[in-house]
Amino acid sequence: MQDEKTILRRAEEFIDARAAEMAAFSDWLAEHPELSGEEYESSRLMVEKLRGAGFEVEYPFCGIPTAFMAKKSFGAKKPAVAIMAEYDALPVIGHGCGHNLHGTMSLYAGLALGEALSGSGLCGELRVVGTPAEEGDGAKIKMADEGVFDGADLAVMIHSDAAESLADYRALGLNGFDFTFTGQTAHSAGSPWDGRSAQNGALLFMEAMNMLRLHMRDGCRLHALITHVSGAANIIPDKAVCRVEARAPEKNMLDELTEGVFRCARGAAVATATEVSWERFEGHFEPVLPNPAAEKLAEEIMAQYGVECTRGRGPQGSSDVGNVSYRCPAIQPELAITERKLALHTREFAAATMTDEGHAALVKGTKILAAICLRVFADEKLRREMRGDFETALKRTL
Repeated sequence: MQDEKTILRRAEEFIDARAAEMAAFSDWLAEHPELSGEEYESSRLMVEKLRGAGFEVEYPFCGIPTAFMAKKSFGAKKPAVAIMAEYDALPVIGHGCGHNLHGTMSLYAGLALGEALSGSGLCGELRVVGTPAEEGDGAKIKMADEGVFDGADLAVMIHSDAAESLADYRALGLNGFDFTFTGQTAHSAGSPWDGRSAQNGALLFMEAMNMLRLHMRDGCRLHALITHVSGAANIIPDKAVCRVEARAPEKNMLDELTEGVFRCARGAAVATATEVSWERFEGHFEPVLPNPAAEKLAEEIMAQYGVECTRGRGPQGSSDVGNVSYRCPAIQPELAITERKLALHTREFAAATMTDEGHAALVKGTKILAAICLRVFADEKLRREMRGDFETALKRTL
């Protein structure tokens, strides 16, 4: 059996030989951005490359038209490592979150490892999972719910960032609801007493949430927007819709905050003699569970490639990787693709993915991702430690 260094060297040579191809692929995705759930050409091109490299591919996958599961086995189904690939863009600004770049990292890390592990004598199953719509409903949520990641020794991807890199990525859990207040129309001047203003219900709801913010736990976030009010100035409005997102760093805190929002809605409806109902407008995103063993591994390997990690930055938004972290050991290291301090979800960051600096980070990130996965295949003790950390973190949520 070949040793780990030999296998890694083969993977790195594969990546170096395709550096220009990788940059071109990432740039093509940037120039042809596809929104969440509409990534038909992006996913097709990825699947085409994986099939051409001998992966067994299911596409579409999990009932999602733009998702895929690519597998390559080497003598056994275990250990199993899943590399997650994102490739959806944002409205208006395109790939302002860098999915073109780190989606390409995932694809080529899988291709490189698939080539390097062949004939190496190292056993296991490599999976490249196409996970669309991270900026929307989050395909990983459905996949996690349906057991796609159950039993995996590690699920991993690298996410693009700016100025800072980190191994201990955290994300806030997220609940998103549309609240609909229903009232009764009436003439605003002639008989306003006959009306019940849905707009008043929504406005009071907003004010109640402002008061709720005083009592939120550290790290929680609450943001809302009235998206619809029916009627006209001379008509008491009978319908108003308010969109709310509640976020928290821990599951129990998110449950507590969400129940507080529900109380605000019910109270506002009672006070304004209206009715209120609510429904989710997006999937439920879990907080990312920590996995110290996997995060230590990622930080050590990133350091080997000259990447210094920032520690303890805290949650930065929400991600459906959190849902995966409740089903198996899962991490999402952040890699700076530029030294500039740019905000994600901006045109400036989208442009940074297509620079020489971004292309260099693409090659480095692909090597880091391949090295992380290879170590998991090769180190049984590490796999036990990651599984232990996963089970410990999961118990703390119960």
